[in-house]
Amino acid sequence: MSAAPEKQAAERKKGTIIIYNNTKRNILLYVAMVVSFAIVGIIVPDVSGLREEVSHQTREEVREEITAGVTARMLYEYPDASHEDISAAVVYAIEGEVSNAVSSAVAGAFGFWVLLPALFLIVYIFATRRIIEALTLATVLGFIVGYRGGFFGSFSGALLNTLMGEDMAWLIIVCGLMGGIVALIERSGGGMAFGTLAAKIAKTSRPTLFSTMLCSLLLSIDDYLSVLASGSAMTPVNDRHRTPREMTAYVVDSASAPACVLNPISTWSLFIGGLLVANGLGQPGQQVLTYVRLVPFNFYAIATLFVLTLVIAGVIPKFGPMRGAFRRVAQGGPLAPPGSERIDIRSGQEKIETPKNPKLYNFFVPIIVLVATTIFFEFDMQKGVISAVGFCFIFFVFQGMKPVDFVDEILRGLKNMLMPILLVVLAFSFADMSKEIGFVYYVVDVATQNVTPSMLFVTIFLVFVFTEFIMGISWGMYVIALPIAIPVAVGLGVDPYIAAAAVVSAGVFGSHSCFYSDSTILTSAATGCDNFRHAITQIPFGLIGATVAAVGYTILGIVMYG
Repeated sequence: MSAAPEKQAAERKKGTIIIYNNTKRNILLYVAMVVSFAIVGIIVPDVSGLREEVSHQTREEVREEITAGVTARMLYEYPDASHEDISAAVVYAIEGEVSNAVSSAVAGAFGFWVLLPALFLIVYIFATRRIIEALTLATVLGFIVGYRGGFFGSFSGALLNTLMGEDMAWLIIVCGLMGGIVALIERSGGGMAFGTLAAKIAKTSRPTLFSTMLCSLLLSIDDYLSVLASGSAMTPVNDRHRTPREMTAYVVDSASAPACVLNPISTWSLFIGGLLVANGLGQPGQQVLTYVRLVPFNFYAIATLFVLTLVIAGVIPKFGPMRGAFRRVAQGGPLAPPGSERIDIRSGQEKIETPKNPKLYNFFVPIIVLVATTIFFEFDMQKGVISAVGFCFIFFVFQGMKPVDFVDEILRGLKNMLMPILLVVLAFSFADMSKEIGFVYYVVDVATQNVTPSMLFVTIFLVFVFTEFIMGISWGMYVIALPIAIPVAVGLGVDPYIAAAAVVSAGVFGSHSCFYSDSTILTSAATGCDNFRHAITQIPFGLIGATVAAVGYTILGIVMYG
């Protein structure tokens, strides 16, 4: 009997030693990083004077031309535009040109230093799997490279600018309220009723996964709407068939952005079409018609949907980390990988009491209203989700839900989205830092110095696959990349539409494969899967699609210009 206490004491002592050693190791690691970051701040080139010189020079050079061009375009597209609106558009365009010129200039001055934050980020993520910590430290390192001793003010300003930005405000409203709608559907029993129906129709895992894919495809007017709605709806159904959450996340994610980018009436096509017209491809008012010319050449999106279909059908076997996920579940392990509860949009729902006789319309009606109002407001998802929440208040309170319970569910849903939103804030800040130190411009300059017309398409695709994988902002990358790729294509005498399609393809790959892209984060939240595990299990299948796309662009370039 006396051996048991001695054994417990020995185990406690062993645990204390392990904790002490881990703490000591972490302290040494952070001390080493602080010293290394300080050394970088000392030896990196000082470009503060260059920034001021290029800003002043560029502003003087482009003011007259941009003022005339923007004014003419505004009056053509918006005949009733006020003087204040035109002036604001002119200032925005001039400052955008200045920002691009400064980024290009500092990229040349920094040289290989601009790669350091990206390399640190990737190594740190794989070494620790702590993405929040990795993004924070990599962003700080980037600002040390860019501003040396003044890095702290720049880092603080970047966080503030990100949080105050219109894109971030939009994301917080949309994602926060979408979390609330999901919580309401679960509380009302709609999710349970849908799961029961789906289990009767799709009796095995494979039909359920095809149904998940179809659900994402049908909601392809917007990738956020697609991943949040289909992920929230189909994850519990896939859980019933013991499908690993990594697989559910892969299906939801891979059927959203690729479908959106191939859909000529999606938010992606409208946004990219506007950028194409702004960069000289197509006439004002013809954004959609201009974008349609890119669709047949979006090789990555087409290949990804084809690969996804083959994976679900079992033609392409599960391999790599995805095979490990299936092995974990087969051995009786959990459906979700460790740490998934921190990002799961349904976290805490097991504590919520649902009706004994759940109604199916509590699932379908809110989603139909959400989709319908989003389309009604010209694909403005913010207006759509606000309208849907207003409808849900009347819809659920009329059924007997107390107003205070309605508010509690909205707040619970918003709370469950805090982790994803924090990740997106840090990812956007890292992307802003990368732009300030000229990361994209440096990579493009190195990669295109001696490129031939026949190899331009595949070069553009591979270059922006790399930059988007690092930066994780597909739409933001398009704003930077299209003004670079289109003039290069025109200068070499190759088709600028296919060059633009290669850029769009690269953005979709990055949206899928980056550990901290908004698509990866929101898919992880909707399916309840740790975002590192979602990305690492999806990357091998994404690489198949990327390889097919690269081969396609290579062959197309050789056939057209070889």
